[in-house]
Amino acid sequence: MLRVHTVVATLLVAMLQVLVLSVAPVRADDRSANDLRDIRIGMAARELPSQGYADLACANGSAGKLENWNQWADCPVGPSQLRAIRFGYDPAIDREGTKVAGHPVILTLLVDDTGIVAGLLIATDPNSRLYMHKKAFLLGAQAKSRFGAEGWNCTERQPAADEQPVGGVYVNEQCRKSVNDRTVTIERRLFRHEGEELKNFTDETRISILAVKG
Repeated sequence: MLRVHTVVATLLVAMLQVLVLSVAPVRADDRSANDLRDIRIGMAARELPSQGYADLACANGSAGKLENWNQWADCPVGPSQLRAIRFGYDPAIDREGTKVAGHPVILTLLVDDTGIVAGLLIATDPNSRLYMHKKAFLLGAQAKSRFGAEGWNCTERQPAADEQPVGGVYVNEQCRKSVNDRTVTIERRLFRHEGEELKNFTDETRISILAVKG
Protein backbone atom coordinates (compact mmCIF):
# COMPACT_ATOMS: atom_id res chain seq x y z
CA MET A 1 0.00 0.00 0.00
CA LEU A 2 2.87 2.37 0.83
CA ARG A 3 4.36 1.77 -2.62
CA VAL A 4 1.04 2.67 -4.26
CA HIS A 5 0.86 5.89 -2.25
CA THR A 6 4.42 6.73 -3.27
CA VAL A 7 3.70 6.22 -6.97
CA VAL A 8 0.51 8.28 -6.76
CA ALA A 9 2.30 11.11 -4.97
CA THR A 10 5.10 11.11 -7.54
CA LEU A 11 2.63 11.24 -10.41
CA LEU A 12 0.77 14.12 -8.78
CA VAL A 13 3.98 16.10 -8.47
CA ALA A 14 4.92 15.45 -12.09
CA MET A 15 1.47 16.44 -13.37
CA LEU A 16 0.91 19.52 -11.26
CA GLN A 17 4.37 20.98 -11.65
CA VAL A 18 3.48 21.89 -15.24
CA LEU A 19 0.62 24.07 -14.03
CA VAL A 20 1.04 27.84 -13.56
CA LEU A 21 -0.72 30.44 -11.49
CA SER A 22 -3.95 31.79 -12.89
CA VAL A 23 -2.17 34.76 -14.46
CA ALA A 24 0.28 35.11 -17.34
CA PRO A 25 3.97 34.35 -16.65
CA VAL A 26 6.14 37.30 -15.63
CA ARG A 27 8.71 38.34 -18.22
CA ALA A 28 12.10 39.46 -16.96
CA ASP A 29 11.79 42.76 -18.83
CA ASP A 30 8.19 43.58 -17.85
CA ARG A 31 8.21 45.76 -14.72
CA SER A 32 4.55 46.66 -15.20
CA ALA A 33 3.30 43.08 -14.80
CA ASN A 34 0.82 42.52 -11.99
CA ASP A 35 1.80 40.19 -9.18
CA LEU A 36 -1.68 39.00 -8.21
CA ARG A 37 -4.76 39.84 -10.23
CA ASP A 38 -4.75 43.64 -10.46
CA ILE A 39 -2.25 44.14 -7.62
CA ARG A 40 1.28 45.18 -8.55
CA ILE A 41 4.30 45.79 -6.36
CA GLY A 42 5.22 49.46 -6.70
CA MET A 43 1.71 50.82 -7.26
CA ALA A 44 0.17 53.33 -4.85
CA ALA A 45 -2.23 51.91 -2.29
CA ARG A 46 -4.80 54.51 -3.38
CA GLU A 47 -4.77 52.89 -6.84
CA LEU A 48 -5.85 49.51 -5.53
CA PRO A 49 -9.31 48.53 -6.83
CA SER A 50 -12.21 49.12 -4.46
CA GLN A 51 -14.13 46.10 -5.78
CA GLY A 52 -13.30 42.42 -5.82
CA TYR A 53 -11.73 42.26 -2.36
CA ALA A 54 -13.17 41.81 1.13
CA ASP A 55 -12.35 41.35 4.82
CA LEU A 56 -9.58 43.94 4.88
CA ALA A 57 -7.93 44.04 8.31
CA CYS A 58 -4.61 44.87 9.90
CA ALA A 59 -2.56 41.68 10.13
CA ASN A 60 -0.76 42.92 13.24
CA GLY A 61 -1.97 44.85 16.24
CA SER A 62 -5.51 45.62 17.32
CA ALA A 63 -6.63 48.20 14.74
CA GLY A 64 -9.13 45.68 13.42
CA LYS A 65 -11.09 45.78 10.17
CA LEU A 66 -10.53 48.39 7.51
CA GLU A 67 -13.23 49.93 5.34
CA ASN A 68 -10.92 50.26 2.32
CA TRP A 69 -7.29 50.25 1.18
CA ASN A 70 -6.93 53.99 1.90
CA GLN A 71 -6.86 53.21 5.64
CA TRP A 72 -3.51 51.44 5.32
CA ALA A 73 -1.92 53.99 7.69
CA ASP A 74 -4.19 52.74 10.51
CA CYS A 75 -2.19 49.51 10.62
CA PRO A 76 0.89 49.38 12.85
CA VAL A 77 4.39 49.23 11.42
CA GLY A 78 5.81 45.71 11.61
CA PRO A 79 9.40 44.47 12.09
CA SER A 80 10.08 45.02 8.38
CA GLN A 81 8.95 48.67 8.73
CA LEU A 82 5.95 47.85 6.55
CA ARG A 83 2.23 47.86 7.34
CA ALA A 84 0.49 44.52 6.79
CA ILE A 85 -3.12 44.24 5.58
CA ARG A 86 -4.85 40.85 5.51
CA PHE A 87 -7.46 40.50 2.76
CA GLY A 88 -9.50 38.03 0.75
CA TYR A 89 -11.57 37.85 -2.40
CA ASP A 90 -15.14 39.11 -2.38
CA PRO A 91 -17.36 36.02 -1.96
CA ALA A 92 -20.06 37.68 -4.04
CA ILE A 93 -17.70 37.47 -7.01
CA ASP A 94 -15.50 34.51 -6.12
CA ARG A 95 -17.93 31.83 -4.97
CA GLU A 96 -15.12 29.32 -4.36
CA GLY A 97 -13.38 31.56 -1.86
CA THR A 98 -9.91 33.07 -1.75
CA LYS A 99 -7.74 30.85 -3.92
CA VAL A 100 -4.58 31.13 -5.99
CA ALA A 101 -4.15 28.52 -8.73
CA GLY A 102 -6.91 26.51 -7.09
CA HIS A 103 -5.33 26.50 -3.62
CA PRO A 104 -7.09 28.12 -0.63
CA VAL A 105 -4.74 30.84 0.60
CA ILE A 106 -4.22 33.58 3.17
CA LEU A 107 -3.24 36.88 1.54
CA THR A 108 -1.35 39.81 3.07
CA LEU A 109 -0.49 43.12 1.42
CA LEU A 110 2.51 45.15 2.64
CA VAL A 111 2.52 48.95 2.33
CA ASP A 112 5.43 51.28 3.11
CA ASP A 113 5.24 54.63 4.90
CA THR A 114 4.78 56.51 1.63
CA GLY A 115 1.66 54.53 0.72
CA ILE A 116 3.33 52.34 -1.91
CA VAL A 117 2.63 48.61 -2.17
CA ALA A 118 5.97 47.12 -1.14
CA GLY A 119 5.13 43.44 -0.84
CA LEU A 120 2.68 40.60 -1.08
CA LEU A 121 2.55 37.43 1.02
CA ILE A 122 0.69 34.33 -0.12
CA ALA A 123 0.38 31.36 2.25
CA THR A 124 -1.64 28.19 1.80
CA ASP A 125 -4.48 28.00 4.30
CA PRO A 126 -3.70 25.33 6.95
CA ASN A 127 -7.42 25.10 7.78
CA SER A 128 -8.49 24.08 4.28
CA ARG A 129 -10.14 20.71 3.67
CA LEU A 130 -7.80 17.72 3.92
CA TYR A 131 -8.10 17.07 0.18
CA MET A 132 -6.64 20.52 -0.57
CA HIS A 133 -4.32 20.70 2.44
CA LYS A 134 -2.36 17.63 1.32
CA LYS A 135 -1.62 19.36 -2.02
CA ALA A 136 -0.47 22.66 -0.53
CA PHE A 137 3.25 22.12 -1.24
CA LEU A 138 2.46 21.95 -4.97
CA LEU A 139 1.55 25.64 -5.12
CA GLY A 140 5.26 26.44 -4.79
CA ALA A 141 6.06 24.58 -8.01
CA GLN A 142 3.28 26.44 -9.80
CA ALA A 143 4.60 29.77 -8.51
CA LYS A 144 8.11 28.99 -9.76
CA SER A 145 6.67 28.46 -13.25
CA ARG A 146 4.83 31.77 -12.94
CA PHE A 147 8.09 33.66 -12.36
CA GLY A 148 10.16 31.58 -14.78
CA ALA A 149 11.79 28.20 -14.23
CA GLU A 150 15.37 29.48 -14.55
CA GLY A 151 17.51 31.52 -12.17
CA TRP A 152 16.28 30.24 -8.80
CA ASN A 153 18.70 29.89 -5.89
CA CYS A 154 17.31 26.94 -3.93
CA THR A 155 18.26 25.33 -0.64
CA GLU A 156 16.90 21.88 0.20
CA ARG A 157 17.03 20.94 3.85
CA GLN A 158 17.57 17.37 4.93
CA PRO A 159 15.02 15.74 7.27
CA ALA A 160 15.50 16.42 10.96
CA ALA A 161 15.67 13.43 13.30
CA ASP A 162 11.92 13.54 14.00
CA GLU A 163 10.74 14.34 10.44
CA GLN A 164 9.36 11.69 8.10
CA PRO A 165 8.11 11.68 4.48
CA VAL A 166 4.39 11.78 3.74
CA GLY A 167 3.38 9.15 1.19
CA GLY A 168 7.06 8.64 0.42
CA VAL A 169 7.63 12.34 -0.33
CA TYR A 170 9.69 14.76 1.79
CA VAL A 171 9.96 18.46 0.87
CA ASN A 172 11.67 21.23 2.81
CA GLU A 173 12.85 23.79 0.30
CA GLN A 174 13.46 27.51 0.02
CA CYS A 175 13.99 29.17 -3.36
CA ARG A 176 14.78 32.81 -4.06
CA LYS A 177 14.95 34.82 -7.25
CA SER A 178 15.20 38.48 -8.28
CA VAL A 179 12.91 39.55 -11.12
CA ASN A 180 11.65 42.98 -12.19
CA ASP A 181 12.84 44.88 -9.10
CA ARG A 182 11.26 42.24 -6.87
CA THR A 183 12.69 39.53 -4.66
CA VAL A 184 10.54 36.41 -4.80
CA THR A 185 10.96 33.79 -2.06
CA ILE A 186 9.11 30.48 -2.20
CA GLU A 187 9.12 28.06 0.72
CA ARG A 188 7.62 24.56 0.44
CA ARG A 189 7.27 21.98 3.19
CA LEU A 190 5.84 18.48 3.30
CA PHE A 191 6.65 16.12 6.17
CA ARG A 192 5.27 14.52 9.29
CA HIS A 193 6.81 14.55 12.76
CA GLU A 194 7.51 11.15 14.22
CA GLY A 195 4.64 9.86 16.33
CA GLU A 196 1.99 12.11 14.78
CA GLU A 197 -1.33 10.71 13.60
CA LEU A 198 -1.62 10.07 9.87
CA LYS A 199 -4.01 13.01 9.45
CA ASN A 200 -1.53 15.40 11.08
CA PHE A 201 1.34 16.63 8.93
CA THR A 202 3.06 19.79 7.74
CA ASP A 203 2.11 20.68 4.17
CA GLU A 204 2.45 24.30 3.07
CA THR A 205 3.68 26.85 0.57
CA ARG A 206 4.67 30.39 1.51
CA ILE A 207 5.35 32.96 -1.20
CA SER A 208 6.89 36.35 -0.49
CA ILE A 209 7.11 39.01 -3.22
CA LEU A 210 8.98 42.10 -1.99
CA ALA A 211 10.13 45.27 -3.70
CA VAL A 212 13.89 45.53 -3.95
CA LYS A 213 15.00 48.39 -1.72
CA GLY A 214 16.81 51.10 -3.63
